[in-house]
Amino acid sequence: MEAVRQSWTDERLDEFGKRIDERFDRVDERFDDVDRRFEQVDRRFEQVDLKFAQVDKRFERIEGKLDRIDQRMETEFGRIEGRLDAEFGRIDTRLDSIGRAIIFGAIAFSSTVIAGFVALATQL
Repeated sequence: MEAVRQSWTDERLDEFGKRIDERFDRVDERFDDVDRRFEQVDRRFEQVDLKFAQVDKRFERIEGKLDRIDQRMETEFGRIEGRLDAEFGRIDTRLDSIGRAIIFGAIAFSSTVIAGFVALATQL
């Protein structure tokens, strides 16, 4: 170790210091380059943020349109439901009158058959 210490002269130490300074200057240049790259990345993120803001506005417009479409669909379905209720009411009324006609026909037919049996029974 002592041989190494004795070989370090002032001139060699000055040379070593200069080399260290040069290398740190290179490191500083690299950090400056990295800083420039990060600035570019920051600008790109700003552009991405702007694009997302535009997309958000589009979605807001679409949501507004969907709300109007939803309201219109509810109105139309309500109108269709009303018409269906009216039609089913008419069908229900018709089925009731058909049912009554069948019952009255069955009663009339039964009455005729019974009357026919009574007439036959009285002739015997």
